Amino acid sequence: MRPVELSLVVPVFNEEESVGPLIDRICLAMAGYPDHWELILIDDGSTDATLANARKHIGREGLVLRIVELQRNFGQTAAMQAGIDAATGRLIATMDGDLQNDPKDIPSMVGELERRQLDLLVGWRRNRQDGLLLRKIPSWCANYLIGRITGVKLHDYGCSLKIYRASIIKQVKLMGEMHRFIPAWVAGVVPSSRIGEMVVTHHARQHGQSKYGISRTFRVILDLLSVMFFMRYKARPGHFFGSLGLGLGAISALIMLYLFVDKFILGNDIGTRPMLMVGIVFMLSSVQLITTGILAEMIARTYYRDDTSPNYIVRQVFDGSENA
Repeated sequence: MRPVELSLVVPVFNEEESVGPLIDRICLAMAGYPDHWELILIDDGSTDATLANARKHIGREGLVLRIVELQRNFGQTAAMQAGIDAATGRLIATMDGDLQNDPKDIPSMVGELERRQLDLLVGWRRNRQDGLLLRKIPSWCANYLIGRITGVKLHDYGCSLKIYRASIIKQVKLMGEMHRFIPAWVAGVVPSSRIGEMVVTHHARQHGQSKYGISRTFRVILDLLSVMFFMRYKARPGHFFGSLGLGLGAISALIMLYLFVDKFILGNDIGTRPMLMVGIVFMLSSVQLITTGILAEMIARTYYRDDTSPNYIVRQVFDGSENA
């Protein structure tokens, strides 16, 4: 059997109306693809007929389909990680399961990735078919902030339609809700010059309801702070906490020196002055931050040595063999 060249990973959650047409569109789009490919659907704890509708396509002619059923809803990032772990192709493509991404873009994206010698090619939804207030404006703001903080300049971080070299993306462990920051994580293992983007088609949502709301904007800001911390201090968290602690300690030392001169040289009463309390609080905070940094260093070293556990639990894998 020929080795798999391309694995297409699609997380789905409560997409019972979309999953059938999605598979049809993927088969149509990949009909002319010259190499061996597979489709991996990740059922992220759906509570409707998504899994049953997807299983109807197992054994379909011209389609190698595997369905990974997760034990519960772990979120899009964990579902995507499960699909990447299950993928066997040299290249991995990811996309959403709500029919807004167009699988017809995948073959051309694969060709563009190879032509430009990239490790990651990100889709750019230049003509995005979403609401202006709740989706587009927060996305524009988030894309600008992510680009400024991470240094990876892209127009659209949130597009799930991406092509990776499997050897690269398998070096990155996705966790939390960090799927929208994948280019930043990839930039931690390859130069940003090997990350590119390409304009792709985007359709309006046809079935079901969006899983995102305005609250996502606040989560993005918190996640962005986490990304900034991990990109700069993941392997040395003691430097982050230690720098804050030393800064507060220096301010505290200056305050205490001033109060010492004021009390013992100038003879003024300092017992009721707010500055004394500020100096003491800063001194205690400095000690606490420095010790926190030391503990963070110890935890980080333990994490790098021992952490191999996934952030998801698979209930069952369907690939047709269970019916043989």
